[in-house]
Amino acid sequence: MNQANHHHPPVFRWIKTECGRAKYADLSSRSGFTAKARLSWFVVIAALRDWRLPDPDQTSGS
Repeated sequence: MNQANHHHPPVFRWIKTECGRAKYADLSSRSGFTAKARLSWFVVIAALRDWRLPDPDQTSGS
């Protein structure tokens, strides 16, 4: 149960790869309209690409 103490943004439900989550953290730290628009676009594309991948934050039942 070492994952119980991890607090991730809710968007990590849809962004499942480590590199995608790192890019999200980078983009979300930027300010300005262009940065927020790029972040929104990134989340949409990343969610579409990762939708079939298993969620790494979910524990398996075994």
